[in-house]
Amino acid sequence: MRDRLNLSLPVEMITQINDLATRKRLTRSAIVEAAVASFLSPDGADRMEAAFTRRLDRLTRQVQRLERNSGLSTEALALFVRFWLTITPPLPSDAQATAQAKGRERYKGFIEALGRRLNQGRTLFDEIPKDVLGSESQSSEDDDARRED
Repeated sequence: MRDRLNLSLPVEMITQINDLATRKRLTRSAIVEAAVASFLSPDGADRMEAAFTRRLDRLTRQVQRLERNSGLSTEALALFVRFWLTITPPLPSDAQATAQAKGRERYKGFIEALGRRLNQGRTLFDEIPKDVLGSESQSSEDDDARRED
């Protein structure tokens, strides 16, 4: 059984409905009925929520990867600086100028090597075995879980 409903819509919307009806070879009533059914369907909201949840989960994993990579970079730099400061003896004052010139030369070589490496797509994370990163991230998750308790 069907019941008649009269409604007023903006002219632009009626034009869109007419165009869609022509393209899809449907009646205007069928198009409006499908639109209202879609609007009233509880599945639409559930699908949207599921899509948002999947997107948030993906963003959460990306942020966790960024945190892990940032932490690894920080630790690698800290370890290098600590090691370098521990083993490097102080220079006599007459050797400072020579050491600074050599340091600039080495830094320039470092930057060039870094540029070549990045252009090739190689990173430090590619060299670290996945099982090492996996066990470290698992232990950090365990630490986080203990802190929450």
